[in-house]
Amino acid sequence: NRRKKKDDNILEIPSIPNPFPELCCSPFASVLSASLLPKATSRKKQVIKVYSEDDTSRALEVPSDITARDVCQLLILKNHYIDDHSWTLFEQLTHTGLGRAIEDHELVMEVQSNWAMEEENKLYFRKNYAKYEFFKNPLTFFPDHMISFPSETNAAVSHSGVLQMFLSSSTYPEIHGYLHAKEQGKKSWKKLYFLLRRSGLYFSTKGTSKEPRHLQFFCEFSNSDMYMSLTGKKIFGAPTNYGFCFKPNKSGGTRDLKQLCADDEQSRTCWMTAIRLLKYGMQLYQNYMQPYQGRSGCSPLNVTPMRSISENSLVAMDFSGHRSRIIENPTEALSVAVEEGLAWRRRGCLRLNSHGSPIAMSNMGTSIHRSQSWFHHKISREEAQRLILQHGLVDGVFLVRDSQSNPKTFVLSLSHGLKIKHFQIVPLEDDGKLFYTLDDGHTRFTDLIQLVEFYQLNKGVLPCKLKHYCARIAL
Repeated sequence: NRRKKKDDNILEIPSIPNPFPELCCSPFASVLSASLLPKATSRKKQVIKVYSEDDTSRALEVPSDITARDVCQLLILKNHYIDDHSWTLFEQLTHTGLGRAIEDHELVMEVQSNWAMEEENKLYFRKNYAKYEFFKNPLTFFPDHMISFPSETNAAVSHSGVLQMFLSSSTYPEIHGYLHAKEQGKKSWKKLYFLLRRSGLYFSTKGTSKEPRHLQFFCEFSNSDMYMSLTGKKIFGAPTNYGFCFKPNKSGGTRDLKQLCADDEQSRTCWMTAIRLLKYGMQLYQNYMQPYQGRSGCSPLNVTPMRSISENSLVAMDFSGHRSRIIENPTEALSVAVEEGLAWRRRGCLRLNSHGSPIAMSNMGTSIHRSQSWFHHKISREEAQRLILQHGLVDGVFLVRDSQSNPKTFVLSLSHGLKIKHFQIVPLEDDGKLFYTLDDGHTRFTDLIQLVEFYQLNKGVLPCKLKHYCARIAL
């Protein structure tokens, strides 16, 4: 009874929580300290260096699991750029002259982990208008003479049908054609007939035969990345300028590269696009659809990228009277915009005169374009082609540059049909006034800005309208 009473007294005492439970627990109990548990929010951070077209760079402290798309978003916000979903992180291997656009879902740290210590490779932040262009117009990227569909498929394949076949796990179109392949361990190149199937890339040992006994395996893509050869002729002695290659993730050097070379840009684009779809499949389509999530009722195939919320909410206003009014007539709004543009040019001329330039008014047409992002001063034809190629061979990608053959003229370099074409802008003098023309004087412009603005709205003598300009951005 005494023991029972004593126990009752003990139970009546309120329990005090032990502030150090790990010091008196059983050795057989599994105790984890809070400091030993991994925190969900704690992520390692590293510093990466990103370059722009003018070779300015910016250092960023980012999490170790950041994707290429997230890096682009970070730079867009920091530099106050407009996000039109064409910004891309580009990997350039300086030693081998190779480069590729890093896919939006790829981890940047994994890309850098494949770099050797002695290599001076770089990450570039630039626009690539052709990144997902094949989703919008796949028939342009896959010409009839290079693609074959399964026998059970009808001869006529629709726009959406091509996409469905590439993204399907059961069927896959066959890409075929001739490519130049660099022989392993040799400097020579050999032209062979290649076939791309779901199981990998093959070449035929007997002409264009597709029989299994004549097909030899060339490369698989799961443990390698595909690069475009930027200086293939100079470094590897390639027969053309349209080279690409496969580099293993853990490569020992140039001897491990599997190099190929196409005869034209259309062929190279077809091969590289098909291999991207084969390697990543639905992931590419998800990357393409991601910017459009949350827009109900909008299809990414026919929607135009939004420039900004504030810009889409702007309306044309007239402040000439005692009370301001909204201009509802689109024709009147356009004429007001043109008039304001001309007034801006006149004010620019007066500003130049106020700075002590006695001939600022007469030289306005020859100097006003130099502040424009699409103008690239004294760059060569090859440099212009390289810039347009890096921005993507989409119809309407352009730039304007000084002519090297004639110092008084300019050149409009334009992408159309997966080709880069060059058009000479000729100055004309009439009644003491200077004009610029692309069509031997039939259409005249007082300066290059007027010329570019006109061909952005009208095709005229060009094969297509001017849509996207190549700009050397600064970080």
